[in-house]
This record gives sequence, C-alpha cells and structure tokens, in this order.
Amino acid sequence: MAAASGSGSAGSGPRTARNILFIMCDQLRWDYLGHAGHPYLDTPTIDALAARGVAFERAFVQAPVCGGSRMCFYTGRYGTTHGSHYNNFPLRVDEWMLGDYLRPLGVRTVLSGKTHFQPDIDTIKRLGIDPESEMGRHLRQGGFEIHEWDDGLHPDPSLNREQPYLVYLRELGYDSENPWHDFANSAEGPDGEVLSGWHMRYARLPARVKEEHSETPYMTNKCMELIDELGETPWCIHLSYIKPHWPYVAPAPYHALYDNAQVLPPNRTDAERDDPHPVMAAFMKHGESACFAEDECRETVIPTYMGLIRQIDDHLGRLMTFLEERGRLDDTMIVFTSDHGDYLGDHWLGEKDLFHEEIVRVPMIIVDPSADADATRGTRSSALVESIDLIPTFIDRLGGDIPTHRLEGRSLMPWLRGEQPDAWRDTVFCDGDFSVRTARWELELEPVEARGFMARTERYKYVEFIKHPPQLFDLENDPHELHDLGRDPAYAAVRADMHERLFRWFRGRRLRTTRSEAFLDKATGGAPRRGIHFGVW
Repeated sequence: MAAASGSGSAGSGPRTARNILFIMCDQLRWDYLGHAGHPYLDTPTIDALAARGVAFERAFVQAPVCGGSRMCFYTGRYGTTHGSHYNNFPLRVDEWMLGDYLRPLGVRTVLSGKTHFQPDIDTIKRLGIDPESEMGRHLRQGGFEIHEWDDGLHPDPSLNREQPYLVYLRELGYDSENPWHDFANSAEGPDGEVLSGWHMRYARLPARVKEEHSETPYMTNKCMELIDELGETPWCIHLSYIKPHWPYVAPAPYHALYDNAQVLPPNRTDAERDDPHPVMAAFMKHGESACFAEDECRETVIPTYMGLIRQIDDHLGRLMTFLEERGRLDDTMIVFTSDHGDYLGDHWLGEKDLFHEEIVRVPMIIVDPSADADATRGTRSSALVESIDLIPTFIDRLGGDIPTHRLEGRSLMPWLRGEQPDAWRDTVFCDGDFSVRTARWELELEPVEARGFMARTERYKYVEFIKHPPQLFDLENDPHELHDLGRDPAYAAVRADMHERLFRWFRGRRLRTTRSEAFLDKATGGAPRRGIHFGVW
C-alpha cells in the first residue's frame, strides 16, 4: 500500500475546500515520522501530505493527556477555560464543540474513531433534558454525528459486548467474549495460549488478528464507507485512529518491520535521575516509568510502536488513493496531527502527563487544495502553533466569522496562504491535571494542587507547579531539556519574565462567552440611549 499517485501536487479540478478530513493519531510523537528526520522510520504517505501542504514543525497541544488535549482540539479553548483536564472528566454542557461551529456553515461533522469525550450526564438530567432525545444525543455525542465511536480500550471489567468492532471480529470468526483483547491486542504462546498485550514483554510478537482485521484498517474502512455515504454533502470527518497508543501490539508483518538496532537512543541523563525535580521524581516511581527505564523494555516496545506508525501510514495511503478516485482530493482540506506524544523512557519516564517536547510537541500537517495555498506547498513553518488553532482555521477556510469571544485560538489560514499574520503569538501554553495519578500521593498534594502550567517561547520553556519549584529549560543551548534551570539563581530574571507571561495568559481567558465583541462595541456607552442616566446632577 502506497501513497496516492496524485498526492504530491494539488489536483486540476475545482479547488475549493468544501470538506475537511481531520485525522488524529493517539500518542504519536512528532519526531517518529520520516519527514521529521527519523533515520529509520519510513512514512511515505505522511511525507507526501507534507509535500502537498504545510508542515507546522512547532505545533503544541494544550494538555498532555488524551482526554484533556482532545477537548482543547474540539472546543478551540484551553483546558483551564473549559475545565475538562483529564480522561473521563465530563465537559460542561455549555461548551461549544467542533460541530456546533461548523453546522451553521452547512457542514456535517461526523466522528469515525476515538474521542475520549465524556458527557456531563448529571447536568443534562438536571436541566430536564432526556438523554435519549435529539438534544440529549447531541450533548452526549459532543456535537458529533456518530458513524463509529471507539475509544480503543475495552478491558473485561467495563466491556461493552456490543461495541461495533467487537461484533465485527466475532462475525469474522474470532471466537471470544472480548476479541479486542484476546485477538487484536494479544499475542499467542507456543501452546496457543493468549499472551496479553497489557504486558509489554510480548510486544515483539504478532497480534493474533489478521492485519486486515486489526483496528487501523478497520477504522480506515469505516471512514471510506462514510465518505461514500455523505456523497456531495459538505462534511468534516474526524478520523481518529486508536494507535500507536498501547497496548503495544501490532499484527504481522508490522510487528517485525523494525528491530532494536533502529531504536533511537534514550533522551535522558543520569543527572536527571540522581537529582530530579520533585514532580519528576514522583512520576519516575510510576510502574510505566520504571519499566521504560530498562533498555530491554524500550528495545522491545519501540520497534512495535514504530510498526504501528508505519501501519497507519500505509492505510493513510489507501485512504488517499480512495479520495483521489472519488475526486475528493481537490475539494478536501486534510489535517494530520496527534493528541500528544509518549515518553518511551525519555527523561526516565513513561506515558505522558508532563511537559517535555516528547509529549506536548506534535505533528501537524495541513493540506489545503485551494489555489490560494499553492505558494506554500511543501513548506515548513516554524511558527508557534497550538491545537486550539484548528477550529478557527476551519471556520476561516469555510468563509465563516470566527467568534473570538469564545474561541481562544487563531486561524492558520494566513500561514497557508503565505501571509505573515499580524502580531502572531510568541508563547504557547499547556496545562495539566495529575490529580488521579499516584504521583499526587507521593507529593502529598490535594487534588486541586496537582496541576502544572507550561509557557514556551522560542528559546525558553517554563513549567510552574503548585507547592513545588518551577522548571526552566534554555531550548537554544539545551534543546533536549536535560538541564533544569528552575532553581538556578542566574536565571531568576528569565523565570520572572516567564512567570509574568503565564500570569498574563491566565488573565486573558475567554470566560465571557455569552456576549460577543460586536455586541459590546454596540452596547458601550449606550445607557443614555436607553433612558438610563448615571450620576446626573
């Protein structure tokens, strides 16, 4: 499976972006892509997308975990503003989602894959809304129309036996109560026993499912079915892949495409472990960090992680060929990104939750087929970009008005047109909540205190924690973030500047969402016109 033959240049048909294909991977690091310079991992389809559009090389998520990050993507607002910081933290019912912004523009917004959206069922019921009513379903589905919703984790204790992918596997003959675990995410022992994918030691073995029946091709197939169903109706499809998120299990042949000789050296030093920041020290005690501290674990897991990425790339190639055959490459904006990265043992850590580049910096490629984007095809942008910029970009591309009193990001369309936006940001922000992680107990924090806030400029990254010292990294002299200057007296002035940037960011949150700037401009000074007179003598 290869990239579409026409994916290296814009098409020759009508080139007005009326559709949006919003592709997101889960836990994909920006530096594990071919166009980002990975010496071993070949990603020809993603490279072809970069050749057709703009690769934003300094794109950052606004939360370092799946649920919180995705709610920022879907609302166009920071986690501190919308409050849904972590997985399974319900999003308030008054928050507008992607579909709420695009539906008035005549665009159907449909989910095919993963979201981590958690509805605020208690408030829905408190407002007297039947969860099964049309409005109730809208609020329960995060504003999406649902073609396929699969958050990709189906452990036995919370198994929904009728989840579509599980039904699909059983219909193909995978005989199990939980074929997601027993076949798609487990390997097989010498005596036919199931070797659970929850155990990373088995990551080098092939999954028990055929490749064409695994999660990535399944979700790609569902997306293609959806495109055919929608026909000429303008659409925004959120194709959200489950992988390369754990369980780290890949079907043959992807389990064996790479070996431990192709694993990048860990980005860590002994000094980081010998004298760690207190929050880092607490996270280093987590089980996933202890496992990834071992070379054997990294050399077992990361080749499979790479194989899962290559599988996504191959099926994206299949999807691009499909779009070309349907004539959709010429009228569809394509966005490729990830919700966050994965430590994989860097900085002696596993999983995510914190603010190193491995986690918060993500791939972001945007392909706009329209003629006004021709000048930027195949270019790379070093602009500081945030995930919350995507909704304003979509509205701008579709000709709508961006509600700046609610949306906190900015349109990327000027960058796609080769224009220099006025007063573009010089700092990106990210905030996290680790109140449900055992590091909080280690640090003796109350849930409200288990927070971290990042401000990152071109040169410096500053992270502030509650009740613990800040972190500071000089990215010009220390691009791999190995030397924490958060307690170095020589950098007190830099920390003060970064702290003030963070404070200004807090002051600027869009909390007045019921009145627009246009309304306020019209209303300012209008009391006398309404017969209301202040302080008349």
